[in-house]
Amino acid sequence: MSDPFTHDEAGTTTLWPPGTVRLEDLNRSAGRDIILHPRPTTDPNDPLNWPNRRKYWNFGLAVLYVAMVAEFINASTPTWGPMNKQLGYSYTILNDSYAVGCAALGLGSLLLIPVALKFGRRPVYIFSTVLQFALSIWSAKMETVADLMVINILQCFFGSLAETIVQMTIADLFFVHQRGRMNGLYIWVYLLATYMGSFIAGYVAKGQGWRWVWWWNAVFFGVCVFIVVFGYEETKYIPPLNASSPPAVTTEIENPPTTASPEHLTSEKEANIAEGNSSIDGPTKTGSSPVLKPSLSLQASRDDRPGNIYHITIDPNIPMKTYWQRLALTTTTSGAGVPHNSFIRHMYQPLILLVTIPGIGYAALVYGILVGLGDIMSTTLSTYLPQAPYNFNSDQVGLMALPRMIGVSIGALVVGPISDWWIVYFSRTKNGGVYDPETRLWCIMPFLPFIPAGALLFGIGLSHHVAWPVIAVGLALYSIGLAAIQSLVITYVTDSYKEVIGDALVAVTVIRNSFSTAFVFALTPWVAAVSIQWVLVTILLIACLILSGLGIFIKYGKTFRDRCAATYEYYAQRQYQERV
Repeated sequence: MSDPFTHDEAGTTTLWPPGTVRLEDLNRSAGRDIILHPRPTTDPNDPLNWPNRRKYWNFGLAVLYVAMVAEFINASTPTWGPMNKQLGYSYTILNDSYAVGCAALGLGSLLLIPVALKFGRRPVYIFSTVLQFALSIWSAKMETVADLMVINILQCFFGSLAETIVQMTIADLFFVHQRGRMNGLYIWVYLLATYMGSFIAGYVAKGQGWRWVWWWNAVFFGVCVFIVVFGYEETKYIPPLNASSPPAVTTEIENPPTTASPEHLTSEKEANIAEGNSSIDGPTKTGSSPVLKPSLSLQASRDDRPGNIYHITIDPNIPMKTYWQRLALTTTTSGAGVPHNSFIRHMYQPLILLVTIPGIGYAALVYGILVGLGDIMSTTLSTYLPQAPYNFNSDQVGLMALPRMIGVSIGALVVGPISDWWIVYFSRTKNGGVYDPETRLWCIMPFLPFIPAGALLFGIGLSHHVAWPVIAVGLALYSIGLAAIQSLVITYVTDSYKEVIGDALVAVTVIRNSFSTAFVFALTPWVAAVSIQWVLVTILLIACLILSGLGIFIKYGKTFRDRCAATYEYYAQRQYQERV
């Protein structure tokens, strides 16, 4: 529950846009405390109330799943050379297999995330891990082009969860002021595994043969199946009837009184609200015009009421779930209060949010163009480095993942803690303790130059056959910018649109994979027409044009959120209500 109000000098009350919350109460006598968003209940089974070690264990298992899927998707590129020689697959066919995988990545989330929203994260993690295990065995036995295409489609269709469900897990487990670090870790693991997959696969393909790349995947996925089944707990939360939670907010149009009734206010702070003073509990003094007014049940003392906004408070009368209860296969949300066709709606609702809420659409464009450019760099590496004048073998192609691993480690691990520190600092010193999600976007600025610098070094270097260290430096620089910007953009969407985060992330993933699919399918004829240098320069220009919109969102993003608040509210009410 966030503080939904702001005040102008005349004392008029207006509703804050979604995502804007009071992060600190600077007037609190005990000192500056971080306000917990979302508001935890008093239930010890609430994932927000779990001890840190339990949170990190489950988050760790989620990113382990991500690492395995990302490695599986990207381990194939160093095997292209051996497969070309042994099975006769042309590089055009191999490029097309990569492209159909990208298309499946975009489609998979549309159909699978509604399952995670309705039945919980756990069954989806388990089923996908088991399927990846089976596909690893099939990959090791591959013989035909049909095998290649079907494996890529199925693997990426179900592997698409790695691009969406982990951010849902992060939103389940962590508060707003912690998400930058967690999303930074997620992006780091995802990209590190992506490049490490190529790195390791190159050596395995050379030393043991390309089929052993997939046999080793089968071994690792087999271990992951056991760990996920018996170790990962459901992070989706459905409050029991006896769990206390903060007062609910319902938005309605009405003409409120100009002053509150003091007899309903029982604490000194609430009495101050009635006098028109600013308070984080929300004002009661309004202007004469109709406003959006949440219906709040005021209580005697915010610090004493259930669901303390500063600290986690546990009700000892609520029993902890047993180990086997925590490992229930499904956690099904009731359809009460949502339209009967909500499950189907979640399959097309992301596309509506994509075009009706500017923040989601813009985040999708940024994420998509950067990943699309990165995928082009990956496929061109695998295509051109085995040829003259480089004549790289499979392990040398895999070795080119090392500068990318260094780059993503720098970008992702630096930007997470910095952005979490920055939003608290800025909110405290510049914004009266109020946090606007656009504050995070400032942290993108230092990383913007890495994108053109890295892409130009790579593209021009590869086209002009410069020494491979120049290409490696380009990969490292690009990866620094990629990891940092991806992490911040995803965190921005999570903070701004938490109530529709599943649909929002699916929308981002659809556009992300649409870019990759289009670029990779077009790559061979495009390069033949204009050369690899101008292909990369053209995509880079598109990327720079999209990234230039960051300034617009830093300045006007709050206005966009405000103007789209009714749309957001409409679709938020049509979600499966987990934490009410």
